[in-house]
Amino acid sequence: MPTSDTPLQQLAAAAGLLLEWLDSEGERCRLEPQVQRHLLGCLGFATDSDAAVAAELERLRTPPTLDDWPPLITAERGAATALPSALPGGTPFQLRLEQGDLLHDRLDDQGRLPPVGVVGYHRLTLAERDLTLAVAPPRCFTLADACQEAAPRRWGMAVQLYALRRPGDGGIGDTLALEAFARHAAQAGAAALAVSPTHAMFSADPERYSPYSPSSRLNYHALHAAPEAQLGAEAVQAAIARGGLSETLAQLERDELLDWPSAARAKLSWLRILHDDLRQRDDAPARQAREALAAFRRQGSDALATHCRFEALQQQLDEPDWRRWPEALRDPANPEVARFVEAHQDEIEFHAFLQWLAADGLARAQRTAREAGMPVGLIADLAVGADAAGSQAWSRQEEMLEGVSIGAPPDTFNVHGQDWGLVPFSPRGLVRSGFRSFIDMLRAGFAHAGGLRIDHILGLLRLWLVPHGASPAEGGYLRYPFDDLLRLVALESWRHRAIVIGEDLGTVPPGLRDRLADVGILGMRVLWFERDEQGTFLPPGEWASSAIATTSTHDLPTVAGWWAGRDIEWRSRLGLLADDQDADQEQAQRRRDRAQLAKALKLIDGHAPAAALNAADLPASEVLDACARRLGLTPAPLALLPVEDALGLEEQANLPGTLDEHPNWRRRWSDDAERLLDSPEVRQRLARLDEARRLPTPQGGSAHE
Repeated sequence: MPTSDTPLQQLAAAAGLLLEWLDSEGERCRLEPQVQRHLLGCLGFATDSDAAVAAELERLRTPPTLDDWPPLITAERGAATALPSALPGGTPFQLRLEQGDLLHDRLDDQGRLPPVGVVGYHRLTLAERDLTLAVAPPRCFTLADACQEAAPRRWGMAVQLYALRRPGDGGIGDTLALEAFARHAAQAGAAALAVSPTHAMFSADPERYSPYSPSSRLNYHALHAAPEAQLGAEAVQAAIARGGLSETLAQLERDELLDWPSAARAKLSWLRILHDDLRQRDDAPARQAREALAAFRRQGSDALATHCRFEALQQQLDEPDWRRWPEALRDPANPEVARFVEAHQDEIEFHAFLQWLAADGLARAQRTAREAGMPVGLIADLAVGADAAGSQAWSRQEEMLEGVSIGAPPDTFNVHGQDWGLVPFSPRGLVRSGFRSFIDMLRAGFAHAGGLRIDHILGLLRLWLVPHGASPAEGGYLRYPFDDLLRLVALESWRHRAIVIGEDLGTVPPGLRDRLADVGILGMRVLWFERDEQGTFLPPGEWASSAIATTSTHDLPTVAGWWAGRDIEWRSRLGLLADDQDADQEQAQRRRDRAQLAKALKLIDGHAPAAALNAADLPASEVLDACARRLGLTPAPLALLPVEDALGLEEQANLPGTLDEHPNWRRRWSDDAERLLDSPEVRQRLARLDEARRLPTPQGGSAHE
């Protein structure tokens, strides 16, 4: 790292901004002074004069007093813990363990808390301060723990929940379809299903439907609910009939692409009728359902109550962005919000009803997966951020950063960089709140799953923040309290007995993957990126044993699409190629890459150009089979095959850098969930993957190829 010579640079570094970093090509980059000032302003630091910079720098360098200590301190089981500021060695303290035991001890001679051998959230009383001490295990719950095997070699599938079909789903994949697919996949031998995000979206604004731009990661997606499971198919059909929606829903189910706005409005319409019916009926099933809903609300956290209030407010005000609401309603604690709640109890209960249906449906799907034989079951997906106009940003403003959005710097795959339009956590806000939102978010993700995939896990260490109005290339990296966040992930992972996968793709800081492996978080290795410096695809035995193996992701081409060059066609059509690229050049390179892959898969012999010609003649089905088997041969504890690659589909779920130009998050699969894997070709492909997983662990080179 460079020497921080100027006061501005010193302040930027002290505030957590990276002044230097390596890009995806290993080139050294620097944070320009104007970007430093802009980002510091977003972080709440004054930089309008030298005196202001000096004062801010002095404030950061002053150790916190006891009164300024954060309400939660993290620790690792069996290790001494440094405190936020120095206290004399031998200072007495009291620790009330979560299990109820009361311990009395003293700080060690370095002023640290001595090792604590019991994990959990304990109550620490020290120097007249009451704090929470979160003691984490040294690593997460792992696949070996879930399978009770020393070196598991399991496989699963990655599924876009909205893409599943079942009769009566109204055009949107739901938890009943997920249950059917889980049983189906378990019969084929799958140990896990990685599911697209199920975070809460915007009931009043169904035009927003990207699962990675949610309203709140603390709650669930109401439109994936299937109330037949709780209230019966007869009640659902009656509500649909009373709404006159039968033909509308039938057409939405027939559509090839999901029409989110139309499907959402139709579903919410009959869900309101269903809720009204539940409130009015007096039969035993209705009373039982009302009692379950009431219990759900009582047991729900503050996150449930505030989300329901937000949804009701957004519906009533007909304004999608809370930052444009009347000033009094922008603050969840304002008395005006309480008065609104009192006057709109029915609407708020309706949104609690939706959350109950969604949460219960996900819980049922996980139980079904486990009962069908999956040792893991569902793997939930945690988006890297939330929509700045959404419920989480409104309810937890003190923990969020305004004026910037999360993105990614330019890299080989996205040459212009990316701005995802998501509001980031404030590192200082997280610490000051005792990591309240982060813990709540983890608990919501783990609650109904056997695993959690953390999207862009690089963000636990650093996030690329783009000032509003700037291009992604004009952003910068901000550091986060990495050790604290990792400890909380490990603690919640064990409390829920769920594995953790970290999406570690992109510009990865040196040493990060080793650190994740040390704490039992599985990374991700994708077929397209597993190559040597010459571009040759690595043999299966050389893939990492500390990461899952997969052919692709929702943001990348499918195998069939890559083989056909479909992704290049899309990027060329939409102007997403770099200035020095054109479609003809890219397709020529793809022909060479196809030959490389075909040779690596042992599908052709010979050398280019003859090999390239031979590769072009190969049917995609052979390539798909060989790729599935290749995943199985890797030493990865878990191989995940996307459903698109099981089915041999060319189109990918999402094309980064686009909004409406490409049908992102709208593609539905052609057959019903319970029959989706039934074709002989798909059964053969999964059988090859399953057989390869049963072979001994490869030890490098081309073992078992």
